Amino acid sequence: MAPSAPAYRRLSVEERRTQLLDAALSLFAHRAPEDVSLDDVAEAAGVSRPLVYRYFPGGKQQLYEAALRSAAEELRHCFDEPREGPPLPRLARALDRYLAFVVEHDAGFSALLQGGSVVETSRTTAIVDGVRRSAAEHILSHLQVAEPGPRLRMTVRTWITAVEAASLIWLDEDKQPPVEELRDWLVEQFLAMLTVTARRDPQTEALVAGLAGADG
Repeated sequence: MAPSAPAYRRLSVEERRTQLLDAALSLFAHRAPEDVSLDDVAEAAGVSRPLVYRYFPGGKQQLYEAALRSAAEELRHCFDEPREGPPLPRLARALDRYLAFVVEHDAGFSALLQGGSVVETSRTTAIVDGVRRSAAEHILSHLQVAEPGPRLRMTVRTWITAVEAASLIWLDEDKQPPVEELRDWLVEQFLAMLTVTARRDPQTEALVAGLAGADG
């Protein structure tokens, strides 16, 4: 008897949606959104164009926003570090995950996180800003600051912006210096920015003193 063919398993709605999002993220990771068509997504997922429309009737804009939300959720988890050990090594581990995401998405990191695309809208901007705010809240929580003042809050958010900018420049510089050196430099930059703020802000001054004691 001839061997029977493996049974075809129909994907559930959630599984199919995940499959399409994974295909879209893979394409957006290496090409700007305006350079990716629904036909490209359908081909990458091994499905028909009408099927993509069935799940994303809003077309590429809806698919892009859904992919961006998926990437944003992954980035939020980068800073979700267990509260064990001194704060700065925790921050280094979070940066390891963040930079791994940057490496994975490579040329599409700008398209996924920084905007500048023809498909950018107030919704996509809000998604990206949500990642930055979430990262800031995670960092302040690791620093055990329940009620940060405006100077400390501004310092943390400014550093997050600097991390994004440094990541983009690092990609443009052919990923030099080595990623471990970039991570250590960003951690040192964070402490340096806090130190400068501490000269004008007692809350940050006490925080810096605590960090020195924790790492000493």
